[in-house]
Amino acid sequence: MKIGIQVFVTDETLTPNEIAVLVEDYGFESLWFPDHTHLPSQTSTRHPAGYAQLPREYARNLDVFVALTAAALATRHLKVGSGVCLLPQRDPILTAKMVASVDYLSGGRLLFGVGAGWNLEEMQNHGVDPAERFGLLRDRIRAMKAIWAEDVASYDGRYTSFDKIMSWPKPVQRPWPTVLLGANGPRAIQSALAVEADWLPGRHKDHAGLVARVREFRERSDGRLGVTLSDPYLDPGQLSALADAGAERAFFLIPASSRDEMELHMGKIRKAVDGIASP
Repeated sequence: MKIGIQVFVTDETLTPNEIAVLVEDYGFESLWFPDHTHLPSQTSTRHPAGYAQLPREYARNLDVFVALTAAALATRHLKVGSGVCLLPQRDPILTAKMVASVDYLSGGRLLFGVGAGWNLEEMQNHGVDPAERFGLLRDRIRAMKAIWAEDVASYDGRYTSFDKIMSWPKPVQRPWPTVLLGANGPRAIQSALAVEADWLPGRHKDHAGLVARVREFRERSDGRLGVTLSDPYLDPGQLSALADAGAERAFFLIPASSRDEMELHMGKIRKAVDGIASP
């Protein structure tokens, strides 16, 4: 199983390029940055992890594509990932251009994780109806794939439509970068399969249930699509079972604090996954 690190990089932390060099030096396969354009000062939406009050980094994180570019250009082999890009809040033509640019500049090292979002006020500030966000997500993934794959692209969907457009650069990964759909709900597997995306489930309390769903996804996709685990419980036995079921990667959220504290967290993760991790 490949192992990565996830960090909220902000104007109060080490820079994304400094963090990336550190993560690569520790031998991790990938580095992932979350995506929030802003934090509403008042929100009635409860975070999936149950925070009573959202941490300050939700309002201070750098733009995900700027951070990914800095991280990619500072490293040689490290994969860089969005964990996850809130695609319903972003214009698909502009986002396709940004994704292709990062993949081009990184030499094909981008992992493009996407999600529908959970903060209802945040998406409403972007003009997104929360009830439409899952349909928007699927529609925009398909539209962006058309832009990446075709020299002259057209797309006619429910939420996105364009005719005979040209956009370069094309991604180094052909026909498009690895797309991972972040979702946990009962329809998550079907949603990922419908848009031909890898599955990116978050932390589950039901370990046995997650193992079964990973195996189901791999079987239903005939092994063509992968599974990456977002911040699973750091238990070697559970990780081994998930790897045996077909999960190819896991990344773990650590605080972006001082360099010494980040190294302490990364050292603990490396020790815990020793024997499970693969290059």
